[in-house]
Amino acid sequence: MREVFQQELREVRERLVEIAGLVADSIDNATRAFNESNVSLAETVIADDAKIDAAAAELDELAINILARQQPVARDLRVVVSALRISASLERMGDMSEHIAQLARYRFPDKVVPKSLRGTFKEMGALDVEIARKLVELLETEDVAIAEHIRNEDDKIDALHLSVFDKVLGETWKGEAIDTVDATLASRYHERFADHAVSISKKVQYLATGDWVQADD
Repeated sequence: MREVFQQELREVRERLVEIAGLVADSIDNATRAFNESNVSLAETVIADDAKIDAAAAELDELAINILARQQPVARDLRVVVSALRISASLERMGDMSEHIAQLARYRFPDKVVPKSLRGTFKEMGALDVEIARKLVELLETEDVAIAEHIRNEDDKIDALHLSVFDKVLGETWKGEAIDTVDATLASRYHERFADHAVSISKKVQYLATGDWVQADD
């Protein structure tokens, strides 16, 4: 029975890595659709979000069954409970990717944001993709150095997020009302995507070290 339990825990970890991989692909495609005004790629992201939702639901069912049947304690309990919370964050990250793709679809064939902000969003998207790829690696290895890297990259996204608000609220902003709304929403989606990744990295760091990382704010 103990071997079966350990196999189930390994399956939980493997499924988390699998979902994180789907999320990384999703944000990669979403940012390219957003920056390139690629409606076909946007449609792919939107359709594929159902796969992330289904995978997260299946993982949740497995974790709940483990809790009911095995009644884990100590670190094993933390692994299962953390998996449920990480699964929820990954599902929300998939939603953020979908929202970014939806903006690209809604504005097609036009670009979502004015030219003056495109460089900023290209940088935000690249950082989100990097964070998502690092998150896959973190879930595979529980390397706390990767968790710290994710937190540092999130700081860069936060700064870019604030710069978007400074831009659209500034006196020199020439965008229409719809441009202001799109830029604000898109920036928020990018920022929230990274925030969920940081939340996951803290949980993994806790599992690896037993020390909880307090929020910076």
